[in-house]
Amino acid sequence: MPTSMVSPRSVGIDFGTTNSVIALGQGGDADLVEFAAPGGKSSVFRSALCFWQEEGVRGGLAHEAGPWAISEFLEFPQGSRFLQSFKSVAANPAFEQATLFERRLRFEELGQVFLEHLVEHTGGALADLPESIVVGRPVRYVGARPDVELARTRYDAMFALLGRPVHYVYEPIGAAFSFASRLTEPATLLVADFGGGTSDFSIVRVNAPGSARRCEPLGSAGIGIAGDRFDYRIMDHLVLPLLGKGGTYRSFDKVLEIPAGHFADFGDWSRLAMMRNRRTLEQLARLKHGATDPAAIARMIAVVEHELGFGLYEAVGGLKRALSGAEHGAFRFESDALTIEAEVSRADFETWIAPDLQRIGETVDGALAQSGLRAEEIDHVFLTGGSSLIPAVRGLFEQRFGEERIATGNELTSIAHGLALIGQSTDLAEWIAEDQA
Repeated sequence: MPTSMVSPRSVGIDFGTTNSVIALGQGGDADLVEFAAPGGKSSVFRSALCFWQEEGVRGGLAHEAGPWAISEFLEFPQGSRFLQSFKSVAANPAFEQATLFERRLRFEELGQVFLEHLVEHTGGALADLPESIVVGRPVRYVGARPDVELARTRYDAMFALLGRPVHYVYEPIGAAFSFASRLTEPATLLVADFGGGTSDFSIVRVNAPGSARRCEPLGSAGIGIAGDRFDYRIMDHLVLPLLGKGGTYRSFDKVLEIPAGHFADFGDWSRLAMMRNRRTLEQLARLKHGATDPAAIARMIAVVEHELGFGLYEAVGGLKRALSGAEHGAFRFESDALTIEAEVSRADFETWIAPDLQRIGETVDGALAQSGLRAEEIDHVFLTGGSSLIPAVRGLFEQRFGEERIATGNELTSIAHGLALIGQSTDLAEWIAEDQA
């Protein structure tokens, strides 16, 4: 869109690893779209999918998304396949397709199924779309060597379902526009966006209201460490040792440590949900036969066969939230195959995630270096995303910038709100992500 044109209407979509949010913009403001859900309407839609076999349905595979997917899975876990955090494989060339019963779906096909239900559950709020749509994307995708071009191709195919041109804007820039709408004076702003898969940082100069350019980008950086990694740290310390991690197995006349690769798929939902296949279960059965502690591997097999991953990660999330508000929290998970109860201190959790926090801090410093600014030149620091509520995460910024400059609020919805504002701005082209420009 030329910078001289102003769109009277806009749509901002925050397609998140854990949650997705949509905002509709008009008249210089933006409102969140509400989604129908089993427990009542909500402006936050879980980024989850559930598939099950059903006669009479096209392709024999029925599906749902969001909270409806969770409801379907909980009703019949053994007969369904549940996917969450699938956004995290967008830039991963090793991920080619998900095997769901007899069908194989590529990332973009999973994305279109998700979008189809996302739009459906708005109850018609997106029936009349504007000419273009603004979609958030991470500053840095998840993975050791993310393929940005591949992610862009997959996103394009996914959002083609909407039938409108799509502009990609860095997610923390969306949050920056949202926070800027609160300001009445010029300021230099650092936005820290903590998603499920990535932590992204952008530094923006916010000009006075009414200026020709409300915001100007100064620097950005990102890292593939965020909420899902913190979850895995809890899994690694409380759950995986009970499933055989750190144990040994016999190979001929040798006793060897069980390879860590057997537990790598517990690192995020997108991989854990795919472990329930014949090949993996046969490998685990062979491992159990030679294991020094076969009962531990039996528990691991039960987690995979009985789809216990969802419940485990719900327990992990409950502990993480508890430790955000108290010095101690309880981890409780109970099933026929596995029961875990543990008291965890906030200090323990902070020790587990300390290496991740160090790398996040280094990434923040990188954003500052790119902008040519010192910490004391930042007027406001806006923390957004679910993991911004973790005290150790907040403390990282308090140490660098001072508590008085930290701001929070609308942790799950600020990105979509800001993207819808950007969609109405006269300089939309200036904010399009570098790989699309």
